[in-house]
Amino acid sequence: MLTILGFAMIATFLVLIMTKKMSPIAALVLIPALFCVAVGQGAKLGDYVIDGVGNLAPTAAMLMFAIVYFGVMIDVGLFDPIVRGILRFCKADPMRIVVGTAVLAAIVSLDGDGSTTFMITVSAMYPLYKRLKMSLVVMTGVAATANGVMNTLPWGGPTARAATALKLDASEIFIPMIPALAVGLLAVFLLSYVLGLRERKRLGMLTLDEALVREPEQETVLAGAGGGGEDRLRKGSGGSGSADTQDGDGDEDDEDFKGLDPDRSTLRPRLYWFNAGLTVALLTAMIMQLMPIPVLFLLGAALALTVNFPHMPDQRARIAAHADNVLNVSGMVFAAAVFTGVLTGTGMVENMADSVVSAVPDAMGPHMAIVTGLLSLPLTYFMSNDGFYFGVVPVLAEAGAAHGVSPLEIARASLAGQALHMSSPLVPAVYVLVGMAKVEFGDHTRFTVKWAVLTSLVVLGAGILFGTI
Repeated sequence: MLTILGFAMIATFLVLIMTKKMSPIAALVLIPALFCVAVGQGAKLGDYVIDGVGNLAPTAAMLMFAIVYFGVMIDVGLFDPIVRGILRFCKADPMRIVVGTAVLAAIVSLDGDGSTTFMITVSAMYPLYKRLKMSLVVMTGVAATANGVMNTLPWGGPTARAATALKLDASEIFIPMIPALAVGLLAVFLLSYVLGLRERKRLGMLTLDEALVREPEQETVLAGAGGGGEDRLRKGSGGSGSADTQDGDGDEDDEDFKGLDPDRSTLRPRLYWFNAGLTVALLTAMIMQLMPIPVLFLLGAALALTVNFPHMPDQRARIAAHADNVLNVSGMVFAAAVFTGVLTGTGMVENMADSVVSAVPDAMGPHMAIVTGLLSLPLTYFMSNDGFYFGVVPVLAEAGAAHGVSPLEIARASLAGQALHMSSPLVPAVYVLVGMAKVEFGDHTRFTVKWAVLTSLVVLGAGILFGTI
């Protein structure tokens, strides 16, 4: 009976959030509460929730202060020189531009928020793609895949969800996976290089001067651009530089390449090296595990706010600017305490795991981590991360435990499909990406899925090779 109710609870949760009948937070709370009553353990619901909240509080704190910290770093201009440097490196070479897109998306993904990553990347790169008549689906595909790999950072979401669902330390999941994820990121850079060479072959080696001269003759982008017919290019659009700002060798004036608003009031240029040093120190301390990650980000966020915005009104304004992201993410974590608490406390997980174990051939049991990695590709594409990590991963972990597979291996393997997940129709950020790039979602999907699947398999294979999965 508990097995049937457990699967029914997960199915109900998935259907409601995938059909958008309920928000993930509401579904994580109300559905398990109803099923807890249905199994006759409603009186213990409070105990299950309190136990869950106690286990998840460190993860929620980490996400809250990581979002604030990287939000402040973007506000004060830490990434602005990186954006301008990448744009100057790109010049008008299609290959460099595609590689620069991947590098920029990967760097900006450090903030853990896909929407922010796509806004900055598209704002910076879109003018170059438009002026040189490059394929816009190449830009969206490379950006989404790079962000998918980087989305596995502990504060990005999937790792935190895996840690939350299995009651593990996020650093124990993530740090051993760094080599495999680095290989995945290298695969994205290699992919961007190959796609860039293909664009260079199609368009040739151009300069922005030549692109502007050709402008009156071409009123629409090439058919391969993926964005459909568009108005002809306009000189001076989007801060990509115009012909009269270029020197003889094609280098553009730095001031004409602006991926971010250069006049925003939150910039702190005099504190740039302090902020860069603080970020490097923070990430180094995290990798070396000098202190728990939540404590590191708590201290880092407090220090960044105090030094960059010493006046209280300014600090309140910065916190308010990032409050939506903080509330959504931390709220999700605490709501998950109800779901995981009920699933575990009522005994549903154990009963469901028993049924899964009985269905898995004995020969496959010791390889449950690999099975989890392979399942993560379709499951994280066709369902949200909430559904996969809170509904499916705990069952796989219990099934793996019966065959001697560590929950840590299951958690690490579950990250493999994130390169594909970021192009899922269930990910809100992908609509920011295709909307700003003026690309049809169907075009983006057809182009990106095959490359994202390949990248995910590279991550999984590297994890197996390095012995972390």
